[in-house]
Amino acid sequence: MTVNVMTPKEITKKVFNKEELFILDVRNESDFNDWKIEGENFEYLNVPYFELLDGVEEIMEKIPTDKEVLVVCAKEGSSVMVAEMLSEAGLSVSYLQTGMKAWSEHLEPVKVGDLNNGGEIYQFVRIGKGCLSYMVVSNGEAALIDATRMTDIYLDFAESISAKITHVFDTHLHADHISGGRTIASKTGATYWLPPKDATEVTFDYQPLEDSNEVTIGNSIINIYALYSPGHTIGSTSFVVDEKFLLSGDILFIDSIGRPDLAGMAEDWVGDLRETLYKRYRKLSEELIVLPAHFMMIDELNDDGSVSEKLGTLFAKNHGLNIDDENEFRKVVTENLPPQPNAYQEIRETNMGKINPDMEQQREMEIGPNRCAVR
Repeated sequence: MTVNVMTPKEITKKVFNKEELFILDVRNESDFNDWKIEGENFEYLNVPYFELLDGVEEIMEKIPTDKEVLVVCAKEGSSVMVAEMLSEAGLSVSYLQTGMKAWSEHLEPVKVGDLNNGGEIYQFVRIGKGCLSYMVVSNGEAALIDATRMTDIYLDFAESISAKITHVFDTHLHADHISGGRTIASKTGATYWLPPKDATEVTFDYQPLEDSNEVTIGNSIINIYALYSPGHTIGSTSFVVDEKFLLSGDILFIDSIGRPDLAGMAEDWVGDLRETLYKRYRKLSEELIVLPAHFMMIDELNDDGSVSEKLGTLFAKNHGLNIDDENEFRKVVTENLPPQPNAYQEIRETNMGKINPDMEQQREMEIGPNRCAVR
């Protein structure tokens, strides 16, 4: 039998297509329980690598012979060794190329819509981390929103569609992942925009992103309207693109709402969060298609792998938008917060420009699931 290599892109296609896959995850139990590759039709077996050093005989009967089998570890090495042992025992298996670190970093571009006067909007799905970033394209120009640190993917994609990146936005100062906004702006000469209320401690120059800012992309007058929407952070800003799409940042998700505590300000910001969700957003058209900066669960993906929903549908179905009593809302938000993201304070300081960790340190800081929402 042979040992095959499976790339994060190949696994992403299986997630999007709801294919079957059996995953043998050989990381420690705590790491597996905290964060794993998720798919609607995936099955799992978690056996730490050190339990398999003497052989795989005891787990052979637990591994199906009628499904694709993928062995997963943190960095690749352990999964290769286990996959080889399973192959020698007669099974055809694959291992995840570069391990969970690569899974955390993979970005899959998905077109989510056309603009009214020509142009399109793309969503970059960071499938292993739950991050969503966007590229608005019109007449050879592009704007990026909430870019991750994997900057080459955006630069290569823009080149592939013959677009020049002219504007880069962050909807807020991120605490769960390192922004690639400044780097991309530096490489392309694009203008980098950041909400000034989130930028009081930054060490670099930026263009202040404020309520009612309008930015034109391309010649077809695609206006991006900035909508001040505090609650996740004090500066959080949403965008209405082409009167058609609402880029909600980390304020509103498909099945949940943003958490207000990542700067230690939950009690102070929960009122802002309610004001944004129950008043500012209520003034918007319910026909707007909500494009959030994160997703929480794999079942939030649409059939094409994208994440989106009409604002009116969320007003009807999202529990966080249907808590009439303000005190109850405060209680729900402040008492249902998941653990803080890994290294969130260091990530914030990196995004402020206060510290400059190397690439391996940045990878370690980001390892783990998305934790930007109220449960």
